[in-house]
Amino acid sequence: MNTIEIIIENNNQRVDIKQGTSLAELAKKYSSLCQYPILGALVNNEISPLDYRIYNPKCIRFIDITDRQGLRMYNRSVIFMLYKALHDVFPQAKLRVEHSTLCGTFCYVEGLEESGITPIEIARQVRDRMSELQQADLPFEHKTMLLKEALELLDHAPATKQLLGDLSQLYITMQSLDGITHKLATKLVPSTGCLTVWDFRPYADGFLIQSPDFNHPGMLSLYQETPKLFSIFREHYRWAKLLQVPNIAKLNETIRAKQENHLIHVAEALHEKKYAAIADEIYQRRDEVKMVLLAGPSSSGKTTSCRRLAVQLSVLGFDVHQISLDDYFLARDLTPRLPNGDYDFECLEALDIPLLNDHMQRLFNGEEVKMPTYNFITGKPEYRGNTLCLQPRNGKQPILIAEGIHALNPKLTAQIDDKLKFKVYVSALTQISIDDQNIIHTSDNRLIRRIVRDNNFRGYSALDTLKRWESVRHGEEQHIFPFQEEADAMFNSALLYELALLKPYAEPLLKRVPENCPEYAEARRLLDFLEMIEPIDPKHIPPTSILREFLGGSSFEY
Repeated sequence: MNTIEIIIENNNQRVDIKQGTSLAELAKKYSSLCQYPILGALVNNEISPLDYRIYNPKCIRFIDITDRQGLRMYNRSVIFMLYKALHDVFPQAKLRVEHSTLCGTFCYVEGLEESGITPIEIARQVRDRMSELQQADLPFEHKTMLLKEALELLDHAPATKQLLGDLSQLYITMQSLDGITHKLATKLVPSTGCLTVWDFRPYADGFLIQSPDFNHPGMLSLYQETPKLFSIFREHYRWAKLLQVPNIAKLNETIRAKQENHLIHVAEALHEKKYAAIADEIYQRRDEVKMVLLAGPSSSGKTTSCRRLAVQLSVLGFDVHQISLDDYFLARDLTPRLPNGDYDFECLEALDIPLLNDHMQRLFNGEEVKMPTYNFITGKPEYRGNTLCLQPRNGKQPILIAEGIHALNPKLTAQIDDKLKFKVYVSALTQISIDDQNIIHTSDNRLIRRIVRDNNFRGYSALDTLKRWESVRHGEEQHIFPFQEEADAMFNSALLYELALLKPYAEPLLKRVPENCPEYAEARRLLDFLEMIEPIDPKHIPPTSILREFLGGSSFEY
């Protein structure tokens, strides 16, 4: 048998192997290169399962659960194991995976409502079967087959069958576990025996699949109650039900039927109604509240939310003033640095907190304050003659909206009385799934937004954005997400139709990510689900839409 040369990127070693050698065989030999058991590999920077066989020279980087790609493989495999266990224990039941949480994934088990079986008993029986499957160490298999043959195996997953039935390709790669075939949104781990850390428990009106902690993979993520965030997810479910677009297949159906204009109008109206409701909450506290603190992670639409909330507050008779907390960045030479020496613009200490608190106190005392404008080119705050005063004028009550990623952190405005503040958290909590078992993560929604915006307004390529994304997410997990439950109100800025709108902009950018870059794997993953979506013409999008912040053409000034 012929030999070929491969490069093991984990230790930069060149190795000659026999053609047809599997990644699993190599993983046994190089297991010491990863801290935890090897789950898969990047082969020429494309994610591959360990049953992949090598016939040509390749660059290979093995990954474990400490890699986000590896953790994604792990979590998706647990969901497939859950799907199989539920099918075995309750054949009449249906699993609907809803959304990710801080400690796992929320889902529903449907079809058992009339059975009299309690959620606790459902969880116990399913969990016991999952344990049996895990201990049996059954293989997850990846098999490429004719699309028409794959569809014949999907009667148990009608939403998936409908979606794949719209594809024009001849062959498709499917996954199977112990006789059940499905299409999962990512490659899977070698076998159920790899899935040693998980739990399945009742939660709210559904169930929670708990996942390993990314920073401590041998342990479950710390269980956290997030009632405010969870209520926003419930709200998005009601909106999706109202619009009858729960998944990509239904979205495509709507677009092909030329009904997307109605979908857009209703989705945008729901947004406007929510902004109005938040403004009403602030109005109810008008005797106390003097400032609105608006925060959210990257590409959540904070700036447009600030503008649209300001309009609604103006309708209620407020004299609204807006500031960006970015104008309070420290001079660059004073900015904290990361361990690798780069500037840490994501941390709270990158802001001039004493100056901000001094300005706020003076404003609330009725003084006129000279306001800074941060020059991101020179890396220094500048004073360009802009002043602000919060004295009543024309009989209107003044109110200040301060927008920035740290706005909900209590340390930011520690010197300001809490009763003067109303806190708003904005995030794009994806409202649409691929199908009943494959969700689109909120971080993916925001990443696609950011790729489009960075290219349109900052001249960055998709590769540039992807390179920065891990650092951005790390900053969010440290500095933003821990404070989201501090909010008085939450706003979900995602729109049911937005991926169809963003697709024509994002796809060509992602296709330009070179194969010889590590970021190619992430670009390929995003392309895989964007390719399933029918596009929407941007001419239908109103100029006040939050998506105009990323596309351009907004009627607001930024």
